[in-house]
Amino acid sequence: MDSNLSEDSDFRETRAGRTVLAILTIEDDMLLFRGNRSNFVDLIRTGQSMGFIVYVLTVKNLLLTKSSLKGYVYNEAEDSWQERLLPFPDIIYNRIPLREDEVLPAVRQKIDACRKHPRVTLFNPAFFNKWNLFEWLRLSNSTKPYIPTTRRLVTVSGLGRLMQKHSYLYLKPESGKAGKGIMTIKVQAEKQLPYRLKIQENKKSVTYNCANIYKLWSRIQKQSGGEPYIAQQGIKLASFQDRRFDLRALVQKNQRGQWDITGIGARIAGVSSITTHVPRGGMIDDPEKLLVNSFNEEQARKILIKAKNAAVLIAKQIERASGQLLGEMSMDLGVDSEGNMWFFEANSKPMKFDEPHIRQKSLERIFHYGSYLAKRKMEKAGGM
Repeated sequence: MDSNLSEDSDFRETRAGRTVLAILTIEDDMLLFRGNRSNFVDLIRTGQSMGFIVYVLTVKNLLLTKSSLKGYVYNEAEDSWQERLLPFPDIIYNRIPLREDEVLPAVRQKIDACRKHPRVTLFNPAFFNKWNLFEWLRLSNSTKPYIPTTRRLVTVSGLGRLMQKHSYLYLKPESGKAGKGIMTIKVQAEKQLPYRLKIQENKKSVTYNCANIYKLWSRIQKQSGGEPYIAQQGIKLASFQDRRFDLRALVQKNQRGQWDITGIGARIAGVSSITTHVPRGGMIDDPEKLLVNSFNEEQARKILIKAKNAAVLIAKQIERASGQLLGEMSMDLGVDSEGNMWFFEANSKPMKFDEPHIRQKSLERIFHYGSYLAKRKMEKAGGM
């Protein structure tokens, strides 16, 4: 432990003028900590190249009364993680990877304590709940038009009323991630078994045809396992070679603390998948190419501009309505066959974007925003 302490004093000597950013995750008995290690390494490298001290911090080691904390740094030469004593962070970037970890009482208490503590600036305090997102976006006239009709899935009669208005519906778990648990309903009144339920499995979907709404409801109940779901108007998305696609936007705050678009990618649905998520068989492609194919060059250009503007508007409204300090989010936007824009989902813990230009910019933006927060913190403290 002595060597750690001497390393800590070295860190203190070099801290002068350097902002300290901790990547928050949860401890793991076998692996030290959980989360996407390659993402953490990329963040540490980027931050160090921009003059930051960056380390991985577990909830357990985040002690609000201490001036130094046990954290993990990456040793390039040995390709290993090492525990060290490090300066208390100026900024905490929440990357707790799983909802079930984040809702643990001890974790929630620690995050709530951080949000109230004058020493701590923590952004993106929690995963989003899908229902809350739609509630927040309904509150503003500027974001309301992007929302498909969305209801909580509570009763069979409520589902029946929604199906009278919309013959195609998506059912999504309120706390779902990466397309897990998604189902679709198609009502084909002329058929003997008019209700077609599709259930997303790993990379394909399974279809059930039901004779009446009660049999449909029973199958949905069995599949959802009592988890809260939302039902949403199905949108006929633009397609490429008979496969639907949507846009994946990354919105982050910049060095002025303002929301800005970092990049837009596109995801094409897998051959027998009902979602465009890559883990479910979806593919990454160029948004411009796909939009030009569905519309024309001029329209494609206008749709991309509209998508960028919509993403920034939506991010601002989510932050405002949630009352949380947010620094980034990814979102899924759909374009229907008429060229209208729709919002489907936002994620407060964006997965890595595979597009290299978006990926690099996304890493740098975390530290641009970190600099802004640290500067603002110093100004509040009277420049000390």
